[in-house]
Amino acid sequence: MTNSFAYQPGLDFSSPNRNLTPLNTNIDSYGRLVLSGCILSELAYRYGTPLYVLDEDTIRAGCKAYRVALNKYYPGNSLPLYASKANSSLVISKIVSSEGFGLDVVSEGELLTALNAGIPSKNIVLHGNNKSDREISLAYKNGTTIVIDNEHDIYCLEKIVSNKEKPARIMLRFTPGIECHTHEYIRTGHLDSKFGFDLDELERILIDIKKLKFLDLTGLHAHIGSQIFELEPHRDLASVMADVLKLSRDIGHPVNDLNVGGGLGIRYIESDDPPSIDAWVKVVSDSVVKACESRKLKLPRLMCEPGRSLIATSGLTLYTIGSSKKIPGIRTYLSVDGGMSDNPRPITYQSLYTACLADYPLSSVTQKVTIAGKHCESGDVLIKDIQLPPCKSGDTLVVFGTGAYNISMSSNYNRIPKPAVVLVKNGAADLVQRREQPEDLLRYDVLPDRFQALG
Repeated sequence: MTNSFAYQPGLDFSSPNRNLTPLNTNIDSYGRLVLSGCILSELAYRYGTPLYVLDEDTIRAGCKAYRVALNKYYPGNSLPLYASKANSSLVISKIVSSEGFGLDVVSEGELLTALNAGIPSKNIVLHGNNKSDREISLAYKNGTTIVIDNEHDIYCLEKIVSNKEKPARIMLRFTPGIECHTHEYIRTGHLDSKFGFDLDELERILIDIKKLKFLDLTGLHAHIGSQIFELEPHRDLASVMADVLKLSRDIGHPVNDLNVGGGLGIRYIESDDPPSIDAWVKVVSDSVVKACESRKLKLPRLMCEPGRSLIATSGLTLYTIGSSKKIPGIRTYLSVDGGMSDNPRPITYQSLYTACLADYPLSSVTQKVTIAGKHCESGDVLIKDIQLPPCKSGDTLVVFGTGAYNISMSSNYNRIPKPAVVLVKNGAADLVQRREQPEDLLRYDVLPDRFQALG
């Protein structure tokens, strides 16, 4: 840790994804960790733990970085979409929409959240490899763009839309033959993915769709991965997408939207070095322009779908340290009052995180410990072998970079209620999602009458 989080070496105020902490993280005169003027240990006391905390200014800074870069580097129209699967709520939808973003949704729940937050339906895109009739009906009814992922989607749309006057506005998703990993990528003709049409079947599908009056193909979509640190694959993606754009227009489709997906990575630990938002957008924009110019294509509206890079760094999670166990010569476990139910990423993906003590962030580290969750699983470990100052039961632990895929992937494993969420700005903390209570978990249980007599 450094003397002041607000001035840590390499802090990038224009690209939050490159920081370990939210932009408004600081140290007060007592040496305590403060976020946007709110003392984190006091938030833990007031709202209980585990507690998700989101910094509004960091979310807005990420949105602005994308918009500014798109306006700077792309000469055509553009529309960034927030990939709400990363963290979906009314307040986040409101924030990103006010910053000029649309929303990418993948379920009825995410779609309803977007609509109830007042997001214009024309700026919402529904994804999914197995969309239900109910989800497609809701999207069509509200004028949402529907991404066609497979032929099953077409069959469903035929049942729902074919007898209506207005065709469904659709995008076509395909696998571009490019797959990204954190530090390398591969190109193949076919990828083992459940999403999208393969390249070699696109011409047939495009010809078939042209014959269907209940569909209006207005865009193309492709996505090459998540937590990406490389820029080169996006140049290849632009070339592939431009070829499909030309094919679509030659067949007679009025395709004007090119959606390149998202996937830009963030800094979870000190050694991570993701590209800036500006650099990512520049490569994507320049590559699309070059690919279209070489094929004499009119520039499409450029769409992208950042999720993690918008929301992850804005969030942190507060825990209360409880029991400890020292195994001589092996390790010391410190257990907290949360774990895999509020952050399943370590046990699922072996994800790494950065953490510190809320009230002693600058104290000298004296021990290597493993942060364990409270769930009945040996693998419920949040952080393995982290250096911390002396800790005691009751101390507040801060885990950074938890704004994405923590709340949205949380569960009630062991019948543990989901945490509350607070949004902080200018010294104020607003509750934006209530903490579940144990009795809430019984709400949907049904005990048949024949069990009543069993006592």
